[in-house]
Amino acid sequence: MSAPVVGQAPPLGSTVRLLLRHTMEAYSDSPQALGWLRHHLDRFDEPLRVAIAGKVKAGKSTLLNALVGEEIAPTDAGECTRVVTWYQDGHSPRVLMYPKAAAPKQLTIHRNRGSLSFDLMGTPTDQVDRLVVDWPSQNLRSTTLIDTPGIASLSSDTSMRAGAFLTPDDAPTPADAVIYLMRHLHATDVRFLESFFDQGVARATPVNTIAVLSRADEIGVGRLDALTSARRIARRYRSDDKIRGLCQTVVAVAGLLAQSGRTMRQDEFAALVALAELPRADMDSLLLSVDRFVRGEGVELAHPDTDARARLIERFGLFGVRLGVTLVRQGITDPTRIAEELVRRSGLEDLRQVLSTQFTERRDLLKSRSALLAVELVLQREPRPAATALAAEVERILAGAHEFVELRMLSALRAGAVKLPSDALDEAERLLGGEGGSAAARLGLDPGIHPEDLRRAALEAATRWKRRAESPLSSRATADAARIVVRSCEGMLASLQRY
Repeated sequence: MSAPVVGQAPPLGSTVRLLLRHTMEAYSDSPQALGWLRHHLDRFDEPLRVAIAGKVKAGKSTLLNALVGEEIAPTDAGECTRVVTWYQDGHSPRVLMYPKAAAPKQLTIHRNRGSLSFDLMGTPTDQVDRLVVDWPSQNLRSTTLIDTPGIASLSSDTSMRAGAFLTPDDAPTPADAVIYLMRHLHATDVRFLESFFDQGVARATPVNTIAVLSRADEIGVGRLDALTSARRIARRYRSDDKIRGLCQTVVAVAGLLAQSGRTMRQDEFAALVALAELPRADMDSLLLSVDRFVRGEGVELAHPDTDARARLIERFGLFGVRLGVTLVRQGITDPTRIAEELVRRSGLEDLRQVLSTQFTERRDLLKSRSALLAVELVLQREPRPAATALAAEVERILAGAHEFVELRMLSALRAGAVKLPSDALDEAERLLGGEGGSAAARLGLDPGIHPEDLRRAALEAATRWKRRAESPLSSRATADAARIVVRSCEGMLASLQRY
């Protein structure tokens, strides 16, 4: 581990851990507070918790399967999809049900056409607090994924369970960050993002939320250019001032295409090859609609048969079948290459990149945010003399930790509360970590660039923004924003001294 730079403030995570320990000492006589604080201290050593939220049929479970690379989340409308379900790395597959008023029970795991399913053993869903699925997966080692029930469901109980988990009234959410899925921007989506908007620690910033334009292949009625249209819509949403103030970014992803690409089976590839051998006019006729494709109207087709075509549509969708057949006709006859191309075109890698830059690189910040919310809650619930000094320490961390100062300024810039010229605005957002927390992302440079080049670019940026901060033509708000950007550049320079 590198030695700390002389004069550099201790890392935010270390500072917040110390605060948690001091709070635990002050509340050592309160079992409830002590357990709550211990839980949040332990969370620092756990993988990042990312919840996947959205309205019913937004594609939450499908996207989760695509991110993991296995079909472990049920995607039908069964009872399990109405329960908050945690998916975490484990030594062996196991599903534990946590009833609200009973001891945990291990459930039997079933496979149905490659997908997992589990029986709640007759327990009503409203009596289940959560399900926890342990699954050996490299993709779950750094991130625990949490599948939530659909928001705005016809079942009020289902919607309430989602809301109680994501926006609890009397506690911070158990998730460190949220991926919010929407098929298009609806008033319900905006209301949810506003309800999740943090008004406490971090002072109203969208640091822990990204939006996904899901089922992107359905835009444009499943045409081959559907994903291009979806990405164009996502770009428009990203530039919308209202959305910019509620989430980090918007990404277009065809979740079903990503899931099928990552889990494609040999018989499915064989079916695509057989379909590609049909005359183009016959294939085009079949792909006019799902019903027409499954029934095989107007085409003599022995293979794949009706059942196989129905399964193909269920797994790939009309767009996925059309794209798969097109790729085979273009000469890609290796199933691995077909699968890779489906995943590449789905937008999944764009999402994974955003998750890495916006969430994984900010792991300590997100964990610290959750912990500070927990400390504030304890101090409010059980006021005592020692709480005064602890509350002052919380305020000191919020005011003094540059990570939170950055977030507040980033939010102010995106909301238009602080005005900068458009070219300066883009650079300021990037330097403040709007596109990722690494030095390369902040400076807009390639991740593999040499540290000396990073250092030079950071120094140039610091000099440029110092001039803006000291310029007599800059307003007070502009000068304050520039000084914060300079501090971010100085932080980069300090971290680069370790190399």
